[in-house]
Amino acid sequence: MAPDLDRLDWRKSSYSGGEGGQCVEVARTSEMAAVRDSKNPSGGVLVFNPAAFQRFLDDLPGLPSA
Repeated sequence: MAPDLDRLDWRKSSYSGGEGGQCVEVARTSEMAAVRDSKNPSGGVLVFNPAAFQRFLDDLPGLPSA
């Protein structure tokens, strides 16, 4: 069954400015992590399993490890 993406709690990084730059929003549940373009919330969404998304975050420079 596909998740209801409209009901997720979407969050944008606190590092994102209000100038309409290149920002993404992320919504995480125990079953998935979803990523979308904050300027086009009705557009496409990438969905990852939680372990894969955490590995991605762990590899980003300058972020604390989970």
